[in-house]
Amino acid sequence: MDEEKITRLIRELLIEIGEDPDREGLLRTPERVMDMWKFLSSGYRQDVKEIVNGAIFESEANNMILCRDIEVYSLCEHHLLPFFGTCTIGYIARHHVIGVSKLARIVDYFSRRLQLQERLTAQIARAVKDSVDAIGVGVIIEAKHMCMAMRGVEKQLSSMTTSSVLGCFQRDATCRSEFLHLAGRQNK
Repeated sequence: MDEEKITRLIRELLIEIGEDPDREGLLRTPERVMDMWKFLSSGYRQDVKEIVNGAIFESEANNMILCRDIEVYSLCEHHLLPFFGTCTIGYIARHHVIGVSKLARIVDYFSRRLQLQERLTAQIARAVKDSVDAIGVGVIIEAKHMCMAMRGVEKQLSSMTTSSVLGCFQRDATCRSEFLHLAGRQNK
């Protein structure tokens, strides 16, 4: 990232919307906004293998492993406004499991870029499946979108739920049903 260029562009944006970037409250705003963009777009400058960082462990487990309520914060690629909520990841291990904190790091990795919730859900599922060669993976994200709440239709109470299922979660209704039950989504 060209930090100086981004800072300059934010300053120009402030002027274009009718603000004075030299007034007290805005003096350091261009630098703060640049730092924010650097953080919120860090997923473009990382690699999922570095994030997993070898935290794959041999295991005889062949049952479902589930992690719920992983916080998700991302930016809608259409309006650059936040969407946020929770992510549930479930998988059935073949011979390896992934360190539980790495599930949250995978969510952050794909969230820290301009996104569609549907794509984000599928990317997380594929990364988990590929990381541990899982028999099956299921991912559910439920999120509120500021582009729908703050502007446009202005529906503040709305939320969107997306899911992605791979392997046995896709082929086997019993497996999928167990995942939905453990995720707390059965009969909702």
